[in-house]
Amino acid sequence: MSAKSFDAIVIGAGQAGPPLVGRLEAAGMKVALIERKFIGGTCVNTGCMPTKAMVASAYAAHLARRAADYGVALSGPVGVDYKRIKARKDKVTDDARGNLEKWIAGMKGCTLYRGHARFVSADTVRVGDELLTAPKIFLNTGGRASVPDLPGVDDVPYLTNSSMMDLDVLPSHLIVVGGSYVSLEFAQMFRRFGSEVTVIEKAPRLTGREDEDTSAAILSILENEGIAVHVGADNIAFARQGNGIAVTFSAGKPAAVGSHVLLALGRTPNTDDLGLDKAGVAVDQRGYILVDDQLRTNVPGIWAMGDCNGKGAFTHTSYNDFEIVAANLLDNDPRKVSDRIEAYALYIDPPLGRCGMTEAAVKKSGRRALVGQRPMTRVGRAVEKGETQGFMKILADADTGEILGCSVLGPGGDEAIHSVLDLMYAKAPISTLARAMHIHPTVSELLPTIAQELKPLV
Repeated sequence: MSAKSFDAIVIGAGQAGPPLVGRLEAAGMKVALIERKFIGGTCVNTGCMPTKAMVASAYAAHLARRAADYGVALSGPVGVDYKRIKARKDKVTDDARGNLEKWIAGMKGCTLYRGHARFVSADTVRVGDELLTAPKIFLNTGGRASVPDLPGVDDVPYLTNSSMMDLDVLPSHLIVVGGSYVSLEFAQMFRRFGSEVTVIEKAPRLTGREDEDTSAAILSILENEGIAVHVGADNIAFARQGNGIAVTFSAGKPAAVGSHVLLALGRTPNTDDLGLDKAGVAVDQRGYILVDDQLRTNVPGIWAMGDCNGKGAFTHTSYNDFEIVAANLLDNDPRKVSDRIEAYALYIDPPLGRCGMTEAAVKKSGRRALVGQRPMTRVGRAVEKGETQGFMKILADADTGEILGCSVLGPGGDEAIHSVLDLMYAKAPISTLARAMHIHPTVSELLPTIAQELKPLV
């Protein structure tokens, strides 16, 4: 069988694939785009967009229950219609995916193949019964939920972040195994929908990559809403119990028995069934494709972008991967991965916005540093909104004034963090932030105040 020739092949239509196809096609290239599941990848279909639509519904329910706090009287108890919540979430996803599909269909130089791509050689892949070949191949295959081999896990029905999107009934008791970002967003939203929720985490605290004060504040936020949290849980195991599922952990503690179990225990790259060995593409011990600072693999003509390369597990890092690849290939602009500053958010309510180094990382670096912090109880905008949980913290180098990192856990934290992140990209010192005039009343306006009140980090 002869192979169909293209100038480039893009495998995976997540957040990096389609925009790269757009740039390549606009440059006059003949491109094949291969997707085995849904256009838009995790973000559009089972990640950011549907979950944040559900977070918005959960926030509305929570705010309605607090109506009396704001002097607002409701005529009856607040309830939720989970089928309508799901329908709203589905529409957000369907609209976004549909718009992407229309955009791709309008590209005359792009041919979309639906199926599972596997390498035959370093420049040729098979999709179903067809062979495709190109001198440039870009991998954007994403990742999936990890399912560790825990005792009894195969004997019970369980949910992952993907299958949660198909759930059409409200769990009476949701048990979430895992205590990091995905798990906590689901835990809070389903508690606000009316489910009883239990979180079980094997680590000694939630969100282990954050500073201890941040983890403690997040725990307080969740427990204040009636979520049962168990940390330091070992020997986690599963078994059926009547119509429910029992999760046992930590000898001597009673089992948690729920109607549904969500496993949120990390991610696995979708690289194990691509035939990478046929192409000679190297991966690390966890299956992530090894890439250099410009996202090139060890095989000339093959690049890897997004979650499959282990350089970030976020939509924004995946899209930035596209920008780096396109800049180097098409714009003669030598952008690289090491230029970017780590930044992300946790979308519980209030959200956490994070950029740069944590306090623990700064201490480990041995740098002389300064730190400033302010609780949301001393932020006028938070007080006015009646949302005073959380705090802000800024870290700076004591010798150079370089801004090292920032955390904003509070109302609008996912947006306010960019005040600091942009200054870090501009390589502006902390004195620039300290002298800035921000708009009142906002959460961001207290960032310059914090920058004026820094003290030595000990």
